[in-house]
Amino acid sequence: MEVTITQLKRCDLVKAAGRIDSHTAPQLAEAFRSITDSGRFKIAFDMSEVDFVSSAGLRVMIDVQKTCKKWNRGELVLAGINPQVYNAMDLVGFVPLFKFFDNTTESVGSF
Repeated sequence: MEVTITQLKRCDLVKAAGRIDSHTAPQLAEAFRSITDSGRFKIAFDMSEVDFVSSAGLRVMIDVQKTCKKWNRGELVLAGINPQVYNAMDLVGFVPLFKFFDNTTESVGSF
């Protein structure tokens, strides 16, 4: 899995490509942690090239969302999510916890 971080004026854009599983989830968690540790809590997560998310990956996303929403500082929004990944999130009841956008432009514009 590859993770890139771009700091924008409104938020930070995190883009992942590949599978988010128990081996790659710590790498994703570290990328998110580097943003939140810097005091930035508005994050757009481009998942257009992610084809699989395991429970470990979902746990990372929930932890980041909780950190960002604490004291109303910001939130994690998801962009370009694969229908299979969306269905998995829906199955475990995570859909109401996130805002979903079709592309990164809309997700960044939401801030």
